[in-house]
Amino acid sequence: MQGVLTGFAVIAVVIGVGFVIGRRGYLGEHGREVLTKLAFHVASPALLFTTLAAADLSVIFSSRLLVTALSTAAAAGVFVAVGVVRRWGIGRTTIGALCSSYVNSGNLGIPIAVYVLGDASLVAPVLLFQVIALTPIALTILDLAGGGDKGPLWRRLITPLRNPIAVGSLAGVAVSASGLTVPGPVMDPLTLIGNMSVPAVLLAFGISLCGSTMPGRGTDRHPVLLSVALKSVGQPAAAWALAAGVFGLRGAPLLDVVVTSALPAAQNLFTYASRYRVGEVLARESILLSTVLSVPVLVVVAALLG
Repeated sequence: MQGVLTGFAVIAVVIGVGFVIGRRGYLGEHGREVLTKLAFHVASPALLFTTLAAADLSVIFSSRLLVTALSTAAAAGVFVAVGVVRRWGIGRTTIGALCSSYVNSGNLGIPIAVYVLGDASLVAPVLLFQVIALTPIALTILDLAGGGDKGPLWRRLITPLRNPIAVGSLAGVAVSASGLTVPGPVMDPLTLIGNMSVPAVLLAFGISLCGSTMPGRGTDRHPVLLSVALKSVGQPAAAWALAAGVFGLRGAPLLDVVVTSALPAAQNLFTYASRYRVGEVLARESILLSTVLSVPVLVVVAALLG
């Protein structure tokens, strides 16, 4: 328990430093964007590659992956059911379902996996499931529903496979599965670059907190509050029930799947909403609220299961 709290304290301190940097303007008006792009396109793919290249694939492709898939489907399914009854529309319901179940495995998931769970590879199952299965399904629905800047359907379907984090993860899995050993002159620079991922992400998140407005008060209030409730409480509760009650997970494996399910909604969901011009306010406010609530939720999860 002490180690988990220490991990959260480390994360909070670095986020606080990022907030101060943002308030002082030390990195200029584009500092957060630069840090985010550095982490997303360079550092995080390197970190996941070096981690997964030496990982035990039995840990990745295990019952944890099934728990992730089922808890995701449960949270998204509840939002879809309510959206259909309330007639929120296909596009907005799809965005809301993503905000209810699509976790921030790339930005916050990696540092939390490193500092709280002690292994960055533990976030790989949820990350791979989202970029390979969940994202193509959601983008296909948004395409068929119409709206936004639409390109060829085949191009939308392969978009997740051009995601640098997905490429880094898949490359690491391929190396691990092949049994090959990456030479030191190749692995060492990648390791050094990967070490930038966690601090860059946390600093960027701290900067993003500057100037945030109070969400959950506009016309999208009800879908926002529903998606946040499902993301912050419903999905981790479903993951716990499935992991402990159905799959019999205990100890560290149980903590791993519940913590990853309790991560907030991913920031790239706002990118999808903006591109298709649907549910933009819903995405932005859901992401912000679930991110704020994820801190006490994760502390409680760690206290109960750690």
